[in-house]
Amino acid sequence: MTLAELRKEYSLAGLAEKDLAKDPFRQFERWFQEAEASKLVEPNAMILATAGRDSRPSARTVLLKSIDGRGFVFFTNYQSRKGRELEGNPHASLVFPWFAFERQVIVEGTVTKVAREETDAYFHSRPRASQLAAWASPQSTIVPDRSVVEDSMKVLEHKYAGKEVPLPPHWGGWRLSPATVEFWQGRRSRLHDRLRYRRDKDEWIVERLAP
Repeated sequence: MTLAELRKEYSLAGLAEKDLAKDPFRQFERWFQEAEASKLVEPNAMILATAGRDSRPSARTVLLKSIDGRGFVFFTNYQSRKGRELEGNPHASLVFPWFAFERQVIVEGTVTKVAREETDAYFHSRPRASQLAAWASPQSTIVPDRSVVEDSMKVLEHKYAGKEVPLPPHWGGWRLSPATVEFWQGRRSRLHDRLRYRRDKDEWIVERLAP
């Protein structure tokens, strides 16, 4: 198949300023609820882009775990590559690629760590195996083979048998507080709709971007 054969027209919907919610969080919830209702696979999957002090970018898919007026929350190992990069450079971007709806949401802002109480509550709501895995995996470090983490998992299963798994000190949440949130809707002839909320002090300004 050639690249020309992969081209398509986007024609499912449009996005007008009059249709937007007052703030980006409400607008995001509208689109997210539509994605959930359609049984879209993991609608909370988002691409997280970071860069360390050396300015080299990196990206990976993580899962959104909560959203409110303060921002978008996800959890990870603080010693992972993304954790180290966010520690050194708190500026980050998120992309929600909802291809089935010919939509994407692009978020840019800065991150802060989630309070330990909030992290602890979420950690203990996870499946027990996932809790143990947070201890077992030295995320982003080089290991000789898979048996390293599998053996570590077995040791931890024995260690915490019949006990509550404690929250690892190196594991927790990040909250990305947006400076901008762009809602992108595909349109015919590549004349896509791009409406961006930009925070200006305590207000959200809506701007249309050329496609």
